[in-house]
Amino acid sequence: MRKNHSQGFTLVELVITLTLSTIVVSFMAVFISGPVRSYTDMARRAELVDLAENSLRRISRDVHRALPNSIRIRTSGSVTALEMLNTLDGVRYRDRPPPGDPSKRLQFAAPDDAFNSVGTFSNISRPFSSSTHFLSIFNVGVPGASAYELANVITPPGTRIDIDTDTISGEDNIRLTPAFKFAFPSPGKRLFLVDTAVSYLCDLIAGTLVRYAGYTITADQTARDSNAELLAAGATSTLIANRVDSCSMAYAPGTSQRAGLMTLAMSVADTGESVSLLHQVHVDNVP
Repeated sequence: MRKNHSQGFTLVELVITLTLSTIVVSFMAVFISGPVRSYTDMARRAELVDLAENSLRRISRDVHRALPNSIRIRTSGSVTALEMLNTLDGVRYRDRPPPGDPSKRLQFAAPDDAFNSVGTFSNISRPFSSSTHFLSIFNVGVPGASAYELANVITPPGTRIDIDTDTISGEDNIRLTPAFKFAFPSPGKRLFLVDTAVSYLCDLIAGTLVRYAGYTITADQTARDSNAELLAAGATSTLIANRVDSCSMAYAPGTSQRAGLMTLAMSVADTGESVSLLHQVHVDNVP
């Protein structure tokens, strides 16, 4: 009978095969690692750009909605605090009575509890009723005419504001309980509905940008320039960005004839790479 002999690899052949395979894999790694590393770097840069861009656009959107002359900035150690009062809506108040109904004009000589707007509110549903919102006229951001003082140019906390469609077409009727005397008329007859204060804290030690809203308003910003103080005042917080390497906020208020200018700069960094962006926002400060 014929015997079957099975023949395998010799040790020399196995070593040669492993050596050749190692060489081939090494060449493949050289050619593949470059594109893979390049793709990873591009993805990281794109993520950093998107993070910085979205953060600055979020701040810009709030700045555009801010009550005129309510923007203020404070830097304390590693934290830069930006605060503003957010306007939900705005109209022009009636300063002259319609024929036969003098009660529909806003009076400044004494507390007034009912008056009309010229034009209608566009961002609220009517009938509207709230004791947590505010109405503001002629906030110029100085002592005696600062909305942060919650007096003179803004209705006090707890004032009930009722807004409904008036019998005069194209006008809303506004009622205040109790009545309130606004200290100064607005040259442009501008009336703003304010819903909350908004703050951004850029903390370079934590590397974060956080937005806060819904807290009690105070005249002194030093009482609202830390995470602990804002949360104690009832704020809700939203993390806007992490990996923040640097941030800068500068504000030139302008005049009643010239818009203010907010300059925002931010750098975010990750794995040795950094992306820096700058935004400038025009601010309408006509009260």
